[in-house]
Amino acid sequence: MNPNAVLDFLRDHPQFLEDNAHLLYNAPAWSQDGRVLSLTERQLRTLREKNTALERQLRDMLRVGSDNDVIGERLHRVTLAFFAASNLTMALAVLRQSLSEDFQVPCIAVRLWATPDTPHTVECLPVSAEIQEYTDALDAPYCGRDVSGEIRSWFDGAKTLRSFALIPLRTRQTFGLLALASPDEQRFPPGMGTVFLTRLSELASVALERHLSF
Repeated sequence: MNPNAVLDFLRDHPQFLEDNAHLLYNAPAWSQDGRVLSLTERQLRTLREKNTALERQLRDMLRVGSDNDVIGERLHRVTLAFFAASNLTMALAVLRQSLSEDFQVPCIAVRLWATPDTPHTVECLPVSAEIQEYTDALDAPYCGRDVSGEIRSWFDGAKTLRSFALIPLRTRQTFGLLALASPDEQRFPPGMGTVFLTRLSELASVALERHLSF
């Protein structure tokens, strides 16, 4: 029989399905494993699959929420430590310790555009005009594998590093760059979400800027 003729008949006689519902529920169908399933069995299997998918989504949402709570707690802790830092050296130490211990970042480098009032530390070593201009042009943290040789030179064992996050430090103006690196190329991959890195940029910028002169 032509399937279209069946559809036409059912449209013209809607009462037929109500009067013969048992035909639908007992209608056989082949499953993927070769078994014959009734409509009821197919519906139950579909519901179980949907339920499994929903449970997976719920677990993912709970895990993300838990991860965000942990990140929020760590940011809160470093914020309090920044408040307690009475000078630039202490503030830089807080930043490095938090990134290393709380966020497990293996390689950290900070460069501040040196001014006469900043101390003579590695963070205040001269930085090229190209790096300063590049940092000033960053609208958001950069994540990826491609960084300049100058930035690579800030790290020991630069040849083993496979991914980087470059975070501008700025308030009223850009005054430095926070560079994070890892030998794991998936740690800071291209396209990585930068919400946390942006918050870190804002927090570190305010904490460091108050110890600098422009």
